[in-house]
Amino acid sequence: MTRQDRSSLPTRPDPGKLLGTTVEPSHARTVRPLVPALLCLLGFLAVYLIAVCTPFGQRAENSLIFENASAKPAWAYAWSGVAYGSSAMPPLDRTAMPTVFVGLVVIAAVTVVRRCWWHGLAAAGIVVATLGSKVLTRGLPRPDLVGARDSLLEASFPSGHTAIPAGLALGAVLVSCPRSRPYVTAAGMLWLTVTAAAVQATYQHRPSDVLGATLLACACYGLATRLLPPAGAPGVTRHPRALPAAALALSAAGALVAGARDDSVTQSLVFAASAFLCSVLFWFTTAQRPERIPRRAEG
Repeated sequence: MTRQDRSSLPTRPDPGKLLGTTVEPSHARTVRPLVPALLCLLGFLAVYLIAVCTPFGQRAENSLIFENASAKPAWAYAWSGVAYGSSAMPPLDRTAMPTVFVGLVVIAAVTVVRRCWWHGLAAAGIVVATLGSKVLTRGLPRPDLVGARDSLLEASFPSGHTAIPAGLALGAVLVSCPRSRPYVTAAGMLWLTVTAAAVQATYQHRPSDVLGATLLACACYGLATRLLPPAGAPGVTRHPRALPAAALALSAAGALVAGARDDSVTQSLVFAASAFLCSVLFWFTTAQRPERIPRRAEG
């Protein structure tokens, strides 16, 4: 068939011309967190200023810790490491540093196996930045604005125990493959929620402490994904339909169990609610949206 004969054959119409638009070739699609890093940092500062630096915030949180109350009525007491001779759930008590070490080794191993060097570097940066920021923020003062007893004046914002699962879980989400990423996210949510609820129920931290640590980790995750080059940015993940509801339901159940105390229903519900809010922040931080889409120009 000659070139002239080929030119006489009918050609497929251009969808863009039929619609009166022209589809321009797009660059590689990149994805960014639904919750940006700046918003998380602003939330971190807001929680600190309201809960720690105002008389209202201090009274509200101090009222959750009864005078002469102990950690024994907490359901999490047996596996929190507070009880004598008990084995603590990672990363509580003495398991904190081993948990960080093992988590970094796992992230490094997955990075090598998948050869996702940018993802691995960003994941390690999330963990280091989250824990490093926690060390730097230990100097955040807790002024005595309400004449509280000495045991309530110790600076505890943000929670280091909560920062460990938040940073490690977010790093694991970043290096996991798209197929397993939704399940890694669900497992990280549950781990973070149970830890955040347990440290509150055992009177090691306040609700603002766990929320501050989660916001700090989410800010590091948002910054890391923002700095990733387009080729290294994580792809859009398709979640199974039932997974978000199941993950949130499991997190809510874990928060209720780990945050429960025998001596106060109010305390139990407040601790569970703040821990569940941490899991919600985690979920929306790891949920991603395309930043660049094909542009259409008027024809």
